[in-house]
Amino acid sequence: MTVLALPNGLTHPRLGMAVSRKVSKKAVVRNRLRRRIREVFRHHRHRLPAMDIVVVARPGAAELDYRTLERRLLGHWERLAGQLECADSSSH
Repeated sequence: MTVLALPNGLTHPRLGMAVSRKVSKKAVVRNRLRRRIREVFRHHRHRLPAMDIVVVARPGAAELDYRTLERRLLGHWERLAGQLECADSSSH
């Protein structure tokens, strides 16, 4: 997965996703992956800063179990949140 983020100037984080047919030709599989990503976001959004997050799923992402997906997304989000905080502090 590729995860992108930018500060959004709001008081809460927002999530966007791109899950293409390259991930799976079956819509049911792509939709399940979207639901899982949304669920991880819902459970952890209170810990995220106000940023817009876009998750771009890559082939193979649909085969991940929920815990592995959660661990990877949290790693991405924590790293991005740290980078955004560093960028905010250096611009002041």
